[in-house]
Amino acid sequence: EAQLVESGGGLVQPGGSLRLSCAASGFSFRNYVMTWVRQAPGKGLEWVSTIGSGGIQTYADSVKGRFTISRDNAENTLYLQINSLKPEDMAVYYCLRGAFWAGRTPLSQGTQVTVFS
Repeated sequence: EAQLVESGGGLVQPGGSLRLSCAASGFSFRNYVMTWVRQAPGKGLEWVSTIGSGGIQTYADSVKGRFTISRDNAENTLYLQINSLKPEDMAVYYCLRGAFWAGRTPLSQGTQVTVFS
């Protein structure tokens, strides 16, 4: 059974950094596109970034230049390096196996990123 477990969230001041992790198990991680999405309080899910099985990365305009997605296929782990945090980055962050589309709901618990000043 496929399982994804996010970690690394926390309380950060604006301008700070965090590194989120997503531990994958139960499937052949290296063969899958992986995606980060987020959900801010009172809002819907928002696509953040996707990395292909070959390492090609794409980003939402709102995070481009500040976030970096990466993967370690040997460790079956997906990462999201978040720099220059803004208040609008505060959300629960989820990883997904595959791409994101409207209506898709994460099955994992996510990790909370809180930005405070």
